[in-house]
Amino acid sequence: MVHNSPEVEEAIKYIKANLHEEITLQQVAKHVAYSPYHFSRIFKDQIGLPPHYYLSALRLQRAKELLIHTDLTIRDIGMEIGQHSLGTFTTRFTQKVGVSPSVFRQSESSVTQHLQQIQLKRTKAFNHYRNISQTVRGKITSPSEINGIILLGLFSKPIPEGLPLYGTILETEGEFAFENVKAGTYYLLSTTVNTGMNSSEILLTESTLRAKLEEPVNVQPHQETPQLNVTLRPPRIDDPPVLISIAVLMQQYISSNIGIGDGNI
Repeated sequence: MVHNSPEVEEAIKYIKANLHEEITLQQVAKHVAYSPYHFSRIFKDQIGLPPHYYLSALRLQRAKELLIHTDLTIRDIGMEIGQHSLGTFTTRFTQKVGVSPSVFRQSESSVTQHLQQIQLKRTKAFNHYRNISQTVRGKITSPSEINGIILLGLFSKPIPEGLPLYGTILETEGEFAFENVKAGTYYLLSTTVNTGMNSSEILLTESTLRAKLEEPVNVQPHQETPQLNVTLRPPRIDDPPVLISIAVLMQQYISSNIGIGDGNI
């Protein structure tokens, strides 16, 4: 396991405690006694994301929480996280979460039903590309029994935002495969949904087991990709928020499996 420096962990605590403020890079760097340049470099080296990107992701996660737990208008929620333009907030939220703020709020009524539907189906992968030769295989293990589902995805950045380029859902730990993967660099990220969770717990995905390969997955044309081995673990303070809507992933999985035989889509 890669351990972050105490300064980076302290910076993350400071960012999370001051999300409601207009935080600057200079303020965070000063808090941990670094120059802005040096702080930015070590933060990205250890977390995989620039500090401002990480801060932006946390603010969108806060918007998700407000959409679920309050009756604030979408405009007010955008203002709450520092987005004074409703259009800009809606666009950014939709890009990172996969649905608009209003659709995300409405999905609370159906997400537990999606989980029940998935658990009645056979596991098959979903992706956005076809007719490409590479298969990426791996094995995921868990420190405790999985009572629910495991969602795995290959993303373009080391943060679960936007739809994964390739994804699959498992009902237990074990082997998985992403087929027809284009050559490129990906980041394998995973989270879980437990049977019995309420809808807000599923949509916010803050306390469930998760996994992240520390190194990117490099897929080369005409070369076999080494097996990926990943272990689920409890969330850590430095984990980026799961921005992509779990409801969107569930809906995509359910739609892809209706009337389709064995294999990927």
